[in-house]
Amino acid sequence: MIKRFLSYYKAHKKLFALDMLASLLVSLIGIVYPMITRRMLNELIPDKNYRLIVIFGVSLLGLYICKMLLNYFIQYQGHVMGVKIQAQMRSDMFRHLEKLPYSFYDENETGKIMSRMTNDLMNVTELAHHGPENLIISSITIIISFCYLSTINIYLTLIIFTCVPFLILAAAILRRRMSEAFLASRKAVAEINARLESSISGIRVTKAFTNADKEQEKFEEGNEEFVGARSEAYSAMGRFHSSTTFINDIFNVIVLIAGGFFLYNGAITFGDYSAFVVSITLFTQPVMTLVNFTEQFQDGFTGFKRFLEIIDEEPEKDKEGAEELENVEGYIEFRNVTYGYNDSADVLKNVNLDIGKGKTFALVGPSGGGKTTICHLIPKFYDEYEGEILIDGKNIDSVTRGSLRKAIGIVQQDIYLFNASIKENILYGRLDATDEEVVEAAKRANIHDYIMTLEDGYDTQIGERGVKLSGGQKQRLSIARVFLKNPPILILDEATSALDNSTEILIQQSLDELCKGRTTIVVAHRLSTIKNADEIAVIEDGVITERGTHDELVSAKGTYAMLYSQQFRGV
Repeated sequence: MIKRFLSYYKAHKKLFALDMLASLLVSLIGIVYPMITRRMLNELIPDKNYRLIVIFGVSLLGLYICKMLLNYFIQYQGHVMGVKIQAQMRSDMFRHLEKLPYSFYDENETGKIMSRMTNDLMNVTELAHHGPENLIISSITIIISFCYLSTINIYLTLIIFTCVPFLILAAAILRRRMSEAFLASRKAVAEINARLESSISGIRVTKAFTNADKEQEKFEEGNEEFVGARSEAYSAMGRFHSSTTFINDIFNVIVLIAGGFFLYNGAITFGDYSAFVVSITLFTQPVMTLVNFTEQFQDGFTGFKRFLEIIDEEPEKDKEGAEELENVEGYIEFRNVTYGYNDSADVLKNVNLDIGKGKTFALVGPSGGGKTTICHLIPKFYDEYEGEILIDGKNIDSVTRGSLRKAIGIVQQDIYLFNASIKENILYGRLDATDEEVVEAAKRANIHDYIMTLEDGYDTQIGERGVKLSGGQKQRLSIARVFLKNPPILILDEATSALDNSTEILIQQSLDELCKGRTTIVVAHRLSTIKNADEIAVIEDGVITERGTHDELVSAKGTYAMLYSQQFRGV
């Protein structure tokens, strides 16, 4: 995992080297002060060499000005490097998310995914910047300061050095507990983000049912879980800091007692003793930095670990040797297809279908029977099925997903529109389309006249999920997208079931125009919309129980005839 983390520094090697050099120079400048202090106490002040005292003072001031500039560079450019690394990770995650299958999004809430991309990676930024700095520079500083302190008094230095293992041991024991606590707090943050995203997305439903109190209650539950998890993390962090700080304070006590004993016995001069007291922080400070670094390391690597959990999810992959699906005519076959979501019972059971090119094929039946699953399997939104699905005689497993999905247009009941302009939403059907093609698609979807009544026309912003449009207008925009895409195969998954009757009639005209010359699979509960289909299949509990034309199925007096009579009773 560390190797994968370090790989993100490759694109920033120059900036990383300059950051490390600046940090090292700051550490070296820090050693100059106790060296000058020792020289003054032992030589310059007793000899009353005021000229050198002034020179040393001015030189030290100049070094501190350099130190200030170096610290500015470290804080500014170092953090910029961390942000760039974070941005690269975020890009990698988003790119990977785009490749993950439907099944991943079935199992993972949007808010939790967003939490990993924002909160978790924010801590990775701090680790990316300060991690190498703390680890490398502090280690070098410890070595240099140990050598320098040894020149003052080797025995006193060794006494201090023997305390370090106790500090490291305490840090190792407490770090493990802190690790578990921080991981739990990350999960709590993700959970509260997921609940927040769900509540805000459903705010209109909440208002319609006057259930604000219930949503507040649900949010507070998550909020309390977050407070509890974070409190435990801070408790572990508090134990860590208080224990390590106590051990660091012990260093000062040891220096005071041991140094005083050495001074009393003449083993060290007063100037060297004073310099040692001043210089001890050169040794203890980087040691404490390394000890405290474990908190930052844990926080950052917890976020990086959660980042890798998504990066390591298996993406959609074309089979080796997969070919482009070209010149699609639209002949579709299902051969003994069986499928179940994850470990659940089979949704489809040994389904066999053949849909001729340019034909309209309708699927009807009770909810949960498998109609939408069939629609999802044709574009390979789900992979793990038994049997074969073929288009124009080619097994869809042998063709690339991109070319397969380019040949298929989908209009669903739940339309997703982006928070962008009308034009941008239609262009989603084919991003390289011209303005004239966009207008033509809108006209064929019977939405152009409405668009022209708007002040900004095609540049009108429609809000999140198209909130500024009616249901029928959203549906017509989605139809315009498909017109622009112009696919040979069309899937209409209950495309008009959420609309009122008058709007449905208008939309149906657009859909009829859209279906011309295409192989069309229609899923519908309103049987009036599929009476003229070339063939209708009834699917119940994953099994096709009836097939035929509308008249044939009504005459058969089976499930279809019963559903039809129920819908049109008294009409």
